[in-house]
Amino acid sequence: MEPTRVNKYLAECGICSRREADRLVEEGRVRINGKTAAAGDRVLEQDCVEVNGKRIKGKNDKAVLAFYKPVGVVCTEKDPHAQKKIMDLVKYPVRVTYAGRLDKDSEGLLLLTNDGLLIQRMMKASGFHEKEYLVKVDREVTEEFLDGMRKGVYLPELKETTRACPVERIGRYTFRIVLTQGLNRQIRRMCREFGREVRNLKRIRVMNISLGNLKPGEYRELAGEELRILYAQAGIRQKDGQ
Repeated sequence: MEPTRVNKYLAECGICSRREADRLVEEGRVRINGKTAAAGDRVLEQDCVEVNGKRIKGKNDKAVLAFYKPVGVVCTEKDPHAQKKIMDLVKYPVRVTYAGRLDKDSEGLLLLTNDGLLIQRMMKASGFHEKEYLVKVDREVTEEFLDGMRKGVYLPELKETTRACPVERIGRYTFRIVLTQGLNRQIRRMCREFGREVRNLKRIRVMNISLGNLKPGEYRELAGEELRILYAQAGIRQKDGQ
């Protein structure tokens, strides 16, 4: 990494605009390797940069977040017509994007990261990476319905048959399903083929990462063994992704 002016560095890390960075520096709120930064100072990749006493992640550092997407929030970054976008809720020092989508009417776990390789590996259908959902439908969950869902369902709109998958009844109108593919609105389309409409759909797990105690709109940063296992399941040696 070539030395980067501190205002540009803060902007590239997603902290603020260059103009705002100049103001932070002027007010003495930025430190580089423990020393108060001055206008025009330059930053190297190995430098420790702090804003308001909190160390920021560098633009090349890898970050992975578990985020609870609420209903009504759209997985998009550029659509000007979307009322609520993920990045309106996630204020993180490094720019991240989503690895896999949830439609507007669905909720639950999304993984957000700035690691392009991890996104690529997670999205690869041949990886058979598991995603687990809790689903509520408008008609009773019968054994016939469960058996049909398990075997795979032909979706005429997509001209594709879904993979066989585990499906378990957990209530009169609710079931749990684990998918290893990500067809467009897959669960909703599958249910519709059996005359049922989805009333609520929540993703509770992606690979080894669970939604846990997160509330809608909250996120947590992944680290340690949990992150190591995620990278291993994605087929990435940790030094390649971290």
